[in-house]
Amino acid sequence: MSGLPAERQPSLRRGLLVWLLLPLVVLIPLTTALIFGLTLRPALDALDRASTDTAVALSQIVEVRDGRASLPLSEQTARALRADLVDETMFAVGDGDGQLLGGSASLLKLAPRMQAGQWRFFEAKIDAKPIRVAAHGMQCGARADQVCAILVAETLGKRSAVERAALLAALSGALVLALPLVVLAMLAVNRAMRPLSRAAAEVELLTPDRLETIDVRGVPREVTPFVLALNRLFARLRAAAAAQRAFVSDAAHQLRTPLAVLRVEAAQALATPHAQELRPALERLHAAAERGARLVQQLLALARADGTALDPTQRPQALDLAHLAAQAADRWLQPSLEAGQDLGFDLEPAWVDGYPVLLEELLGNLVHNAIEHAGPGARITIRTRTEDGRARLCVEDDGRGVPADERELAWQRFRRGREAAGTGSGLGLAIVADIARLHDADATLEPGSQGRGLRVQVRFAPRAGHGTT
Repeated sequence: MSGLPAERQPSLRRGLLVWLLLPLVVLIPLTTALIFGLTLRPALDALDRASTDTAVALSQIVEVRDGRASLPLSEQTARALRADLVDETMFAVGDGDGQLLGGSASLLKLAPRMQAGQWRFFEAKIDAKPIRVAAHGMQCGARADQVCAILVAETLGKRSAVERAALLAALSGALVLALPLVVLAMLAVNRAMRPLSRAAAEVELLTPDRLETIDVRGVPREVTPFVLALNRLFARLRAAAAAQRAFVSDAAHQLRTPLAVLRVEAAQALATPHAQELRPALERLHAAAERGARLVQQLLALARADGTALDPTQRPQALDLAHLAAQAADRWLQPSLEAGQDLGFDLEPAWVDGYPVLLEELLGNLVHNAIEHAGPGARITIRTRTEDGRARLCVEDDGRGVPADERELAWQRFRRGREAAGTGSGLGLAIVADIARLHDADATLEPGSQGRGLRVQVRFAPRAGHGTT
């Protein structure tokens, strides 16, 4: 991972959302303005047409006789023209000389110069009230310049209501448009990112012991080259690890034969008559041969464990730890008797999914360590159990034990305790830890019963499809 702070890390998801939603930030206000304009203009035009209808009605009432215009308008008709439930309506009619024929004198003062047949619409104020005025020019005399001005005005109540309604409609339309687009953009990005999340989850599960190939099915074409590059990297790592394992395995195999010959020759030399002063040297030679043979065996076990972990073709199988321990009983009874120890078994079914060869090696290392380090007269017990759906393997002795400050260090390779006896190389518990980790198991060291000796427990994860009980 990069050392950059999390907030400075570039985000593909955020980048996609920004580029998808940023146009909406511009387009939605433009759409709102467009809807507002398209909705408001016809409504305002309709209100202006109502004013023009009133102005036309007034023009039909104007009479021209002997070149003079008059407005024979009854009070009842005037009230009807001014009637409105929302706004205050007014009108004014002036003759060709600008004299008031009827209506509001204040409104007539606002009349612009117009030609016959001309219409003008404008906004003004009367008594500090904003109004909308429709003005019409009407020929009302013999001369061409005798144009009567007809003005109809109303306050802006209906227009304000229309503007609010148009704005609400525009905002509602924009919201109805924006929300689905935002939701669809987020769903699209999440759907596009899902294969990346799946590939990231697969990479997260990988360990140096498990470098399996990432499945590229469903991964977007743009990301496939990156995933394929990772797979090629994993392949190179597996090849490098395989070469290292092969070297360790080959070296161990090459050492096995000469060490076996050396063990046999040293044993025969001890068994045949020899000078007494040579016995210490022969015993040291025999012990060194035994230790070398054990070391070669453990190196081969490490190579097998690493090989099984990095080989995706090998699959674990169901096996019973109790049956595994029972099969190994004959192999360990004689060494325990020779060490003056009591080896016992307390076995109950404990099923796991694992690799038989590696679990045999794990058990063998635990029993060998107990025989080597517990001392003469010790009791060694091998137990298998299933507790809470988890199989448990335990090897316990009542011997010397391991000091508390050395228990964690004991899992390290080639680490031997300061009070360790025997000819071990310090690889036994390291092999146990590697094999346990390969099986998703926890291996722990703790004092034995009543605080005496040592108990090594390996607790396995619940089997797939067999939840805790």
